[in-house]
Amino acid sequence: MTLPAPDPSRCPLCGQDNRCAMEIERATGQPQGPCWCVDARFPPGLLAQLPPEAEGQACICAACVARFAAGEAV
Repeated sequence: MTLPAPDPSRCPLCGQDNRCAMEIERATGQPQGPCWCVDARFPPGLLAQLPPEAEGQACICAACVARFAAGEAV
């Protein structure tokens, strides 16, 4: 069984809009500034929560990064 490809505009952990500037630019054709994630740190423990099919396909959102950093469940 093949799983559907993750939506690159949605966080693969919570399903909310991930505000990925690269995806916004791809979808709209409008140049965007650097994505918020360029300066973000994604701890290995957070990345380990990604479903395998989402790796390299969809960005984790800033809210999930912040929740993980605060020690909250993502």
